[in-house]
Amino acid sequence: MDALVILIPLLPFLAALIIGGGQLFGRLQGTRSEQISADLATWAITLAFLMALALLIGDGLGLTRGQFSVGRWLNSDTLNIRINFISSGLHLHLATLFSLLLAIISQFATRHLHGEAGFHRWFFSLSLFAAAMLLMLLSANMVGTFIGWEIASFCAYLLIGYRYQQLSATENALRVLVTHRLGDVGFIIGISLSYAWLDSVNWQTLYSAGEPLSVGQATGMSLCFLLAAAVKSAQLPFTPWLARAAEAPTPANAVVAGGIFCHAGVFLLLLLQPIISQSPFALVILGLIGFSTALYSYIVGLSQTDLKTSLVFASSGQIGLMFLECALGFWDLAQWHLCAHAVVRCQQYLSAPRYSKPPLVNSKNPVSPWLFMLSLQRGWLEQITDWALVKPIRGLALDLSYFDAHIIDRIMGIPALKHLSLLAQQEEHRLGASLDNDSNQFAHGTGVAGRLTQWAAAIMHWFEDRFVLRGVSNFARRYGRDLGHIATQFEQLFLRPRYLVLFVCITFLIAF
Repeated sequence: MDALVILIPLLPFLAALIIGGGQLFGRLQGTRSEQISADLATWAITLAFLMALALLIGDGLGLTRGQFSVGRWLNSDTLNIRINFISSGLHLHLATLFSLLLAIISQFATRHLHGEAGFHRWFFSLSLFAAAMLLMLLSANMVGTFIGWEIASFCAYLLIGYRYQQLSATENALRVLVTHRLGDVGFIIGISLSYAWLDSVNWQTLYSAGEPLSVGQATGMSLCFLLAAAVKSAQLPFTPWLARAAEAPTPANAVVAGGIFCHAGVFLLLLLQPIISQSPFALVILGLIGFSTALYSYIVGLSQTDLKTSLVFASSGQIGLMFLECALGFWDLAQWHLCAHAVVRCQQYLSAPRYSKPPLVNSKNPVSPWLFMLSLQRGWLEQITDWALVKPIRGLALDLSYFDAHIIDRIMGIPALKHLSLLAQQEEHRLGASLDNDSNQFAHGTGVAGRLTQWAAAIMHWFEDRFVLRGVSNFARRYGRDLGHIATQFEQLFLRPRYLVLFVCITFLIAF
């Protein structure tokens, strides 16, 4: 019976392949075939839910062993990664719940997205997202969980930006994708530390190997995975990505991001309970992140005027409370809280229309102006992120472009754009199509004004040809002046703070 666990992520994946292949080869196009794509996605996710429900009943009756191994995926020295799944416990409970919610979302989107240009593409992304989430929930090793984690993040990018004709949709999707990459760094380092210190990447080994780890090792591993969990669950300072994900015009995207996807970080924390519990410092950081996010979400949610955005900050606040519950040791409460919140939040996203809320500042509820401004500007988190990350990276890109255009291109002999006109004139001279000083060839005019213009143009052309284009000494002085200007800019460039910090970091990396 444990073999049924393979079909749970496999069925939505097959539906995604069929929908994607049908659209690629032109079989699923237009409104006539919308029902086919919708039925494929809905029935595949529904069947995955029925498989998970059957396994859940079998687990309650004692008919399952709890794990199922398909085979070996990678074996190198002591590294042994198998394709194995967990068919019991928290993994199976959440897989059953999320597959049911995803089936409901698919049914809702069938009616809501009717006639949309990206109808088939959206259901392809939803099916692949469902397969990735179920793979992440049911995988018995960290590598499988990370693969599902990555595919789900990419599918969220496709779902948020499925209306790619709109600039806001593509910008929001790109922001979400880049933000999630920061969490991936922590996840990868955490997997590497687990293999280095525990000689395994299986979750079961992590549960049973709590004692051999020192406090420092447990702290290092916990902080790495905590970064991944905080990013995925939209905790401070990564909360703005959830609001951007919910800005899509359809509530189906909001419920996928705010009702399903943002719970992945809490699930990761629940898996890491034996490790995080050994590190007091990690528990303190976890509690601070959860409490600050809950407080921030409450304050920002007060000034929101539409229900969908209010639900977004309510979701991040509730997940912050789950982080706080884990930090205080209430792990079972966090599990129940996760399940209940997912159900309630999905129902609210799908059923609530837009409506106006009373503003924060009114006669009955006066607040201080700075608190209102903090709520209205959402804590300036995005502006701070742009100043701290986006602006330096953009400046680095401009510096590299300038370095490439003015130094590398000149070393390689590639001419700059401002010299292309001169090269074009030289090529014309070589081909015999040059413009000489003969006024009859240079310009033609009639009347007194035309003759005067022709005469003035001929004089200017003669002056440019004799004293500008052929002025070798002038060209040498100008070229030397340009080189001095480039050297000055090059010196000022590398005296900027970001490059000094970069050199210090490189020095530390070489030293240690």
